[in-house]
Amino acid sequence: MKRQTFLIDADDTLWENNVFFEQAIGEFVARMEPLGYGEAYVRRILNEIERRNTRQHGYGVGTFRRSLEETYRRLAGELARSDEWTWIRDRAREIEHTPPRILEGVPETLAFLARRHRLILFTKGEPLEQGAKIGRSGLESYFEAVEIVPEKDPASYDRTVNRHKIVKESAWMVGNSPKSDVNPALESGLNAVFIPHRLTWELESAELTSGAGRLLLLSQFRDLRLHF
Repeated sequence: MKRQTFLIDADDTLWENNVFFEQAIGEFVARMEPLGYGEAYVRRILNEIERRNTRQHGYGVGTFRRSLEETYRRLAGELARSDEWTWIRDRAREIEHTPPRILEGVPETLAFLARRHRLILFTKGEPLEQGAKIGRSGLESYFEAVEIVPEKDPASYDRTVNRHKIVKESAWMVGNSPKSDVNPALESGLNAVFIPHRLTWELESAELTSGAGRLLLLSQFRDLRLHF
């Protein structure tokens, strides 16, 4: 098979990520019940605040903590308690230091692909935080390069393509997010492999759109070995 280039997402493609945030959100929602707020309302307020904060402050645990704090401030008002602020701070720290939980089939599939193709890890987020996760994952050696960008949009794809002299027609973006991995890659002229995750972050959801490249839908990461 002709050697191809794969840009591969990290969070919820190579390892679990959003599940830890969802667990914390579920706990946060339960802690808001005594104030008289239901789950749907708390999540709507949190999503609204997270959308604004990710635009202003980027992605990562720090932004998540900020969003929980702002949501709590809005909901609790003068009833806010010091132990809740402490819980938010400690819960965010716990998430930040949680070791990566590698998804099934990932190491052997990366080893298989690396023998045949060029692999570049392409992820978004806070550089130090993402870099630490990548280092703890034990997967970095499979990749020729690592790119950590503040946002995955067509411009960031084009910059990465130019920096690494990638031929778009023989390159694929692999990831779980329609918003960040699939749609902008197709728009920029790359091909894309969409591997849905059962707990993809709500803010990463979007309708799949067409583009210049080809789209391949797989159910799990190890299925890449059947196609490449």
